[in-house]
Amino acid sequence: MRKDSILKIIYRFFDLIVLTYIIFDFGYSVNHLYKAPKLIGLVFITFALLVFNIFKYYYTKKKEIKKVALVNSLIIGILIFVSILVSLTKLHLHYLDVLQIIRPILEVGLIFYFIIRLMILVRYIYEVYYNPAIVFVGSFFAIILIGSFLLMLPRATIDGITFTDALFTATSAVCVTGLVVLNTSTDFTIVGQSIIISLIQIGGLGILTFTSFFAFFFRGSSSFKEGLNVSNFIAQDTMKDVLKAALNVVVFTISLELIGAAFIYSSIIDVPEIDNKLFFSVFHSISAFCNAGFSTIENGLSESYMQFNYYMQWIIILLIVFGGLGYNIIFNFYQYIKTYVLEFFDRNRIHKQIGIITLNSKIVIYTTGILLIGGFVFLWISETNNTLNLHDTYFGKFTATAFNAVTPRTAGFNHTDFSQFTVPSLLFIIFLMWVGASPASTGGGIKTSTFALAMLNVYSVARGKSRIQIMGRRISSESTARAFAILCISLIIIGLAILALLILEPKGTDLLTVVFECFSAYSTVGLSLNFTSTMSEPSKYVIILTMFIGRIGMLNLMIGLLRQINHQFYEYPKENILIN
Repeated sequence: MRKDSILKIIYRFFDLIVLTYIIFDFGYSVNHLYKAPKLIGLVFITFALLVFNIFKYYYTKKKEIKKVALVNSLIIGILIFVSILVSLTKLHLHYLDVLQIIRPILEVGLIFYFIIRLMILVRYIYEVYYNPAIVFVGSFFAIILIGSFLLMLPRATIDGITFTDALFTATSAVCVTGLVVLNTSTDFTIVGQSIIISLIQIGGLGILTFTSFFAFFFRGSSSFKEGLNVSNFIAQDTMKDVLKAALNVVVFTISLELIGAAFIYSSIIDVPEIDNKLFFSVFHSISAFCNAGFSTIENGLSESYMQFNYYMQWIIILLIVFGGLGYNIIFNFYQYIKTYVLEFFDRNRIHKQIGIITLNSKIVIYTTGILLIGGFVFLWISETNNTLNLHDTYFGKFTATAFNAVTPRTAGFNHTDFSQFTVPSLLFIIFLMWVGASPASTGGGIKTSTFALAMLNVYSVARGKSRIQIMGRRISSESTARAFAILCISLIIIGLAILALLILEPKGTDLLTVVFECFSAYSTVGLSLNFTSTMSEPSKYVIILTMFIGRIGMLNLMIGLLRQINHQFYEYPKENILIN
């Protein structure tokens, strides 16, 4: 027992050493006199981690701990082996030059080690805490704070950054919004941009999903509390195979982002203005799939050499749509296609009469299709004699309209200055931002299913029906009540944010600009009428709070804080309220 305690202390000591080294290595510039000790220290730490994890693997008897130690040993061991091979080809160089060459390889090992240890810590926290909603909200808050301090590191920015701007940027990244007070391209270094895209990836998938991925990998099963926490984030209806679902989410997301990055790279291969094409491609693929809207180009996709790159714009559109549909919808259709193909090639299979495509998937697809087509038609008519004149061909006009119809669905990319749009277009875009993407997706807004249920309920009430019936199914009263609660809460929060900005900003601030900004922040869209960078400091905190509430959902927070187990076995007398 005493030996286990000593090993835990050593593990925490290594965690602290690795964290400190990573922060100073990436966050601070070191005087040339200290570069040799830093490189030698990196080698020493890496070998020490390898030896300790090998010892841990042979010493411990717990299967899960052995798996963690084995994975750590394999990762570090392989990277050390690669480093040795590289060193053998550079024997003619000075040893410090050799260490400088293998330094990135060893740093990858330290980063992987720290990520694994961090996921284990997070998993332990939500394993011992029983409230999924609070854990969900707390994980986002913690990542935002960590991201803020990382962005304040000297090497993350060109000319430094205040805590408010760092907090704003981190919140915008984790909440996959895209509103920026500093230019991502000119004010952040490659280190800062890497931090931002990492926050976007974590925010898009959720720290609990990543944690579940590692839990499934190391243990292959889950406890009830683990499943409860994860199912709350990925909207899994049942507890069965919930961590396997989280594994599928992570693998699917990373695979699609890699494919998207490859296509984006092919679309910019002949663009000389973009220097680091590989980083650009990965950054924009993650940003698009996560519906974040961040870009490493100074003026975004509205730059002259990107505004007419229609090939890349269609790639961005597809990534936004896939990210905004939600994992459940995509997996549901995958299951349908898989079953259809299997039955087509194997006539002896017994056809299941139960429908594979769920009602939820149908509602989301129909609503998304109506909004996309409706948005396209409206913007085509409204902007024909305005912003669409920038494009000479019908294909260009078609692509620009499609892009502008998709990006308000919480993506936030813009290849046209939205301040140049007509007022009807802006009002319709505000509506598209408010509805947003679909449940359990990387997007925000009140969600397509919420809007659909609200409209269906209005239709049912108008027809004198007490319940919603559609496609041979009856919608539960709980779903309808939740939809209207989300709808009302969103309008209240947005209204309060608008009121606060009008009070805090100078007299004469344009109302439509403020309304557009608040809807964009709550729905985590990231579009702006060039207002974000001009806001006062108190207004920035209003938008920060609005983005955070929009991402986590005020209803989730309220349920986590107020929900109690209901053992009420009685009812009060019913009385009708007069409503005209």
